[in-house]
Amino acid sequence: MSFLTPEPKAAEEPVAEIAGGARLIPRITIQAFCEHSQTAQLVESAIHDRRMSKVALTTHNGGVDGAVETYKANPTPNLIIVETSLPPQEIPGALERLAEVCDATTRVVVLGHVNDVLLYRELIRAGISEYIVLPATAQQIVSTLTDLFASENSAPIGRTIGFVSAKGGAGGSTVAHNVAWAIATALRQDTLILDMDLAFGTVGLNFNQDPPHGLADAMLANQKVDQTMLDRLMSKAASHISLLTAPVTLDNTFDFEERDFEQVLEMCQNSVPAVILDIPHAWNAWVRHTLATIDEVVIVAEPDLANLRNAKNLADTIKALRPTETAPRLVLNKLGLPKRPEITAGEFASSVDCQLVGQIPFDGALFGTAANNGQMIAEIAANHKINEVYRSIGMMVTGRHAAAAGERTSGLAMLPSLFRKRA
Repeated sequence: MSFLTPEPKAAEEPVAEIAGGARLIPRITIQAFCEHSQTAQLVESAIHDRRMSKVALTTHNGGVDGAVETYKANPTPNLIIVETSLPPQEIPGALERLAEVCDATTRVVVLGHVNDVLLYRELIRAGISEYIVLPATAQQIVSTLTDLFASENSAPIGRTIGFVSAKGGAGGSTVAHNVAWAIATALRQDTLILDMDLAFGTVGLNFNQDPPHGLADAMLANQKVDQTMLDRLMSKAASHISLLTAPVTLDNTFDFEERDFEQVLEMCQNSVPAVILDIPHAWNAWVRHTLATIDEVVIVAEPDLANLRNAKNLADTIKALRPTETAPRLVLNKLGLPKRPEITAGEFASSVDCQLVGQIPFDGALFGTAANNGQMIAEIAANHKINEVYRSIGMMVTGRHAAAAGERTSGLAMLPSLFRKRA
């Protein structure tokens, strides 16, 4: 076969640390030729992964034979994905026919139904970029494409973590800011907080900051904003913590289109390893899009019925928006409010069907003092047990605690991934 091209360096295994090694796949064109509708749906679902945001993907019927016929008269894309249900001894010959009509720079990923290590080795030696055994997951496909196309020389993009309240006043902003403080102090990693509630945001108050510029200036600059300008708009709140504050003014309305925050957010990811998004309790196109495209979503709720209903709606919608991404996490806030009947934490988390990563008790004096002083809880009560809750949440959302449910199972089906380093 003539699929052999200069081999990329073996990708390092992802590590459970801040930024998670995630890399955006560059602007490439992918065409998939599938034999079964279920496989086509699998490939199409991969496009919802945030790492695929710049990829142009189309699916076709016909498998290897369909690809051969298509490329007899058409140029080949950056990547061809082909499904084959042929027996092992016939697959190399079929791919040989495909190689004859492919450009030298085109890469090929094969989706097969045969779990055969010898076949895998033969295909890799012949220049096939990867062989994935079906059934597979969209996450496996995206990880394979990331290994193939993400630049080895580019730095990992920052990890984006969004906090949203299930109901107004649930304390999503307070939790977001204190978790950011915990990440910055416990991990000593640069952390940037974006206050996306431009009219009523509180990050400036909570950090006792009143900078003249912030996130609104970056948004209003539109296409003129660049990394240098963004750096000037950031204000330093503490060691390892920077802010893009909200103007907190009602002189203007802030009506954004669905993707208006994308450019600024991407530049923020290139600047710092952890980007905390303080997302307002609202529902519009840009909030929906932001929740669908970031790494982690944390829903902050109080243990009452209205919060339960809203948290359930949010969780179900977010899961549907991002089928290949981590499910939203849940933090219960203001537990133990005097004279208020509460839904138990276990019942609440079970009903919402989200992982409960933190329970924060109500302490009016402690939180009131912190808010009035413009300080974090750790600044006024360094040894308080609530700080451990914030640290635990911070470790979880930055990937320091890998979820056991996300680990791959061992066995022959995983051998292609194990052999990738050698290939």
